[in-house]
Amino acid sequence: MTKKQLRAKYNALRKSLNHAQKEDFSLKIANKLLDLDIWKAAFYHLFLTIDTKNEINTDYILHILQGKDKNIVISKSNFNDYSLRHYLLTDSTVLKPNTFNIPEPEGGIEVTVNQIEVVFIPLLAFDLAGNRVGYGKGFYDRFLSVCNATTLKIGLSYFDAEPIITDVGTDDVKIDFCVTPNRIYRF
Repeated sequence: MTKKQLRAKYNALRKSLNHAQKEDFSLKIANKLLDLDIWKAAFYHLFLTIDTKNEINTDYILHILQGKDKNIVISKSNFNDYSLRHYLLTDSTVLKPNTFNIPEPEGGIEVTVNQIEVVFIPLLAFDLAGNRVGYGKGFYDRFLSVCNATTLKIGLSYFDAEPIITDVGTDDVKIDFCVTPNRIYRF
């Protein structure tokens, strides 16, 4: 399937989930993450949930990271050039939804891309080769393309892999893992 077809399919599938299913799947994904050997790093980038998109509730992952005393990095989107700026999430971080309902920091301690060791990535769909489909603006592909080669890229999905995404581009960045409620995919 093409990215456009996959976006339509998985947006519809997400919308069909009720609140209890979303929470159950989100908790299972967080628990599956504990099976990965990723917990020695110091800086973890986490996306904050966009409730209107029925995204995975990352609060469970946030609590794991806080419990392990990790540095949590969140982003602020620039819709002029589709880039992200990264900030340390602290007790004093003020979050405010932007015009697209994405919770973002209003400011704070900026973190460089080189400091980030693990990135949890939102996605709509992914395939068996580690390609992913997001919302189509390229924010994460731009961000991931400048990360260190050793930075772990971990997609999070309610659903299992598609066999293939037929229109993968040269600017698309593959993920290393994708975690679903039922399994961990390794690429």
